[in-house]
Amino acid sequence: MTKIYCDIADLNLIKKFNKKKIVKGFTTNPSLIRKAGAKNYYKYCQSILKITKKPISFEVFADDNKNIITQALKIKDWGNQIFVKVPVTNSKGVFLGKAINYLNKKNIKLNITAVYTAKQTSQILSKINKKTKVIISIFAGRMADKGKDPIPEFKKSLKISKKYKNVEILWASVREPYNYIQAKQLKCHIITVPPQIIEKIENFGKTYKELTINTVKAFLVDSKKSNFKI
Repeated sequence: MTKIYCDIADLNLIKKFNKKKIVKGFTTNPSLIRKAGAKNYYKYCQSILKITKKPISFEVFADDNKNIITQALKIKDWGNQIFVKVPVTNSKGVFLGKAINYLNKKNIKLNITAVYTAKQTSQILSKINKKTKVIISIFAGRMADKGKDPIPEFKKSLKISKKYKNVEILWASVREPYNYIQAKQLKCHIITVPPQIIEKIENFGKTYKELTINTVKAFLVDSKKSNFKI
């Protein structure tokens, strides 16, 4: 079963989506937290933790192994449900295997983010044990935005991580509700989804006939409101 996580940092939306059974966890990043209006990263994350007890990812924003480790050790102490989000490479493209290995050995739950290839998945697997939980977030939507097919990278990543019962492959950067169907078909463990797309997923199941009628009705309503004449 592919679990749905909600990708958001807005406090009101977290309150709303935390109540939904379909939502099994949350993911955030510094960009989402900034967009939500946070002035203090620590205090804002604490506000989120007061709302939900579901699994949640908070990301480091250092760019080198030493400072990533320092930040990760602080973040993991904020709560038992926390996955510390660490990018697979730094901003210069250098693999952050040292930080991943160190934190994994400390039994810190990690969400390795900004992953695009099975080769990167393989690098991550070479640095972790087979007991501490690790999420590998593969950015499907951003790949597709650039004309690249994400499916082969997911298939290869899922195959090579099969022996690691502690590893979950996450479909990230969702662009449309159908991505959930794709993630389920691949047997991804998790998909992280923006709130507005979760609401569309909840409405899955309409027949083609219903879709046709609803579309025609919508066009008619708009044409009447516009007082169009031919």
